[in-house]
Amino acid sequence: MNLPKFLFSSPLNFLNEARIMKLIIPIALLLVAFVSTRCSQKQLIEAENSYRGQQYCEGADKFKVAYTKLGSKGEKAKAIKGEMAFKTAESYRLSMAYKDANEWYDRAIMLDYFTINPEVYFYNGQMFQMMGQLDKALKNFEEYKKLASNDSRVDAAIQSCKSFEEMKADKSRYVVENQTTLNAKEYDMAPMFGDSKDSKMYFSSTRNGGFSDDKDPRTCESYMDLWFATLDAKGNWAEPKLVIGEGINTEDNEGTVCFDGRKKMMFFTRCPNVKKKNLGCDIWMAESKGKDEWGDVRKLELKANDSITVGHPCASEDGKYLIFVSDMPGGFGGKDLWFTTYDKKADKWAAPANLGKEINTSGNELFPTFAKNGDLIYSTDGMIGLGGLDLFRAKKTGNEFKWENPTNFGYPINSETDDYALIELSDKKGFFTSDRKGTNGTKPDIYSYDLPPNLFDLKVVVSEIANKDQKIEGVNVTIKGSDNSTWTGKTNKEGTVAWDKKPTGERYILENVTYTIAIEKEGFHPDKKGASITTVNLNGNQNFVVDMALLPIVIKPIRLPEVRYPYGQFTLLVDSTINSKDSLNFVYDLLMEYPGMVLELSSHTDARGKDAANQVLSDNRAKECVKYLVQEKGIDANRLKPVGKGESTPAIWKDPASGEIITLTEEYINQFKEKDKAQFEKLHQLNRRTEAKVLSLDYVPGAAPAPTPTEVKPAEAPKK
Repeated sequence: MNLPKFLFSSPLNFLNEARIMKLIIPIALLLVAFVSTRCSQKQLIEAENSYRGQQYCEGADKFKVAYTKLGSKGEKAKAIKGEMAFKTAESYRLSMAYKDANEWYDRAIMLDYFTINPEVYFYNGQMFQMMGQLDKALKNFEEYKKLASNDSRVDAAIQSCKSFEEMKADKSRYVVENQTTLNAKEYDMAPMFGDSKDSKMYFSSTRNGGFSDDKDPRTCESYMDLWFATLDAKGNWAEPKLVIGEGINTEDNEGTVCFDGRKKMMFFTRCPNVKKKNLGCDIWMAESKGKDEWGDVRKLELKANDSITVGHPCASEDGKYLIFVSDMPGGFGGKDLWFTTYDKKADKWAAPANLGKEINTSGNELFPTFAKNGDLIYSTDGMIGLGGLDLFRAKKTGNEFKWENPTNFGYPINSETDDYALIELSDKKGFFTSDRKGTNGTKPDIYSYDLPPNLFDLKVVVSEIANKDQKIEGVNVTIKGSDNSTWTGKTNKEGTVAWDKKPTGERYILENVTYTIAIEKEGFHPDKKGASITTVNLNGNQNFVVDMALLPIVIKPIRLPEVRYPYGQFTLLVDSTINSKDSLNFVYDLLMEYPGMVLELSSHTDARGKDAANQVLSDNRAKECVKYLVQEKGIDANRLKPVGKGESTPAIWKDPASGEIITLTEEYINQFKEKDKAQFEKLHQLNRRTEAKVLSLDYVPGAAPAPTPTEVKPAEAPKK
């Protein structure tokens, strides 16, 4: 975005003087030749002088008068009228009147002014973009792309329009709020903390009560001054006051202030306004005199000539490294971020150097600040964003002043309008400036942003081991946090207990804390494993649901996760539908959790085949389970007793359609043999199962000799 030099301390930067000067003289001569009798040469020259002097607010009215009194017959007259429309639009744009600017860009386009200066499409696209009319913005950018395909600025602008809805939908959790106690109806922008406690905010403002009562012809606002506000005992901002000190606020524009780490040195921008002179802005510095007063004001000599602009200072902790914005030669286009270092011995600042292509683009880079961790925060319109100036954060690399990989702050900190000058109060909150529509229209205001705490809640569900359907009521649940917090609860008849907010409104589960969960109930073996959750480094709300289990002291058969076998075989089935070894890992975990546990593993067959063969088959299936757990998982063989039960004990099944509890006898299953082959096979598969039963919980390793090979060796099937 090609923005005005006026109030370089303000949200906008300055117009490219080189392009302006090339246009002013020849157009002025043509105006003299083609002006109608109703329009004097003096009016036209005054309009051009306003444009040359960047008095955009006053100049807009003069250009409108010149436009209405010019004829458009003939190509040259049409070109002049198009130029007047364009400069009227530019004057509105550079004084932030985007809707008026759009109207006059449209007029210039209707007069074919794009054949003289294609940028009329680019700037008109920006106006539509700032007003949120993205379809029209995209159309203008694409027209400009046809005429100026080598201008890389338009590529970012086109992509920004296309990705706007997606970026806006990817909304962060930041809450943005207009700081109405700080903002006046005039311009307020570029906040900066001026004390070590971050309780004193300096900023720039054109509000009433400043150093001068005059109006700046560039904006028709008062001249900008430096102000500050202090937090009161209740944490509210007190009424802002002018910064105190001789030579700080003047009849010129002052703004964009920064400080060294000790808050002993203050750097700020000053933009002189001398009629008919093209003077750039400068960076000045002052020293603290105590009690909010500053003195010893002096200008930093950073530029080769007066027409160059430098401003938007950003100082290091020691005040000897300074990043700033400038249009000086050697940049990448638009306004770039530069840096300089102070040589104490020579008592001067070194020749500026460009911050490099990692940060700068062909667009404009403005308002640099340092994050608490040393990252570089700044605004640019040269990268893909939501529109206008967007805030970006570049990561600090190493111990030197180097940054890389700028990342967009995203919505809602960024918007379709200009967003800039962000300072951190902490890693989750801070302040910035935005032109978004607020209580003062689209004038720059100071906004706060705050990342509210992530919201966490916890639900614990307790059931019997290996029987999740059997929930346990009355379990005592104890939670302990790494922050030394602790509380207890008891499960209800559904086996659950949950926590979200305390009666005070505070949350039970907090950010960056690890919690352990312990459960116990009389009649159940102690749970030695427990569970834990952590919110450390979690980003976003989360509902924690923790499933836990207890083993009843009164022993019941345990239905294991499904272990399958091929029909008529005892090999553990591992295919695309099931991994029986993974299912047996449940047994392994159970044995590891209870080191004294001894289990009986009983395997079953379906009813097909002869009883004797099925008995041997079930024996071998049980032994195959033991073999896996002993040989592949390292379990002591004395803790596992394989038992084959053949087809003698059919499974109990609950019909999902009727809810009826059914014993899967051969007679019952056979009714599906012809009418539902899939159901027939499924029910037989349910009978081919392995179950476990706890035999004891007091096993001592090495207390018994290992089983003999014959005890675990598969038996041969009986001969037919």
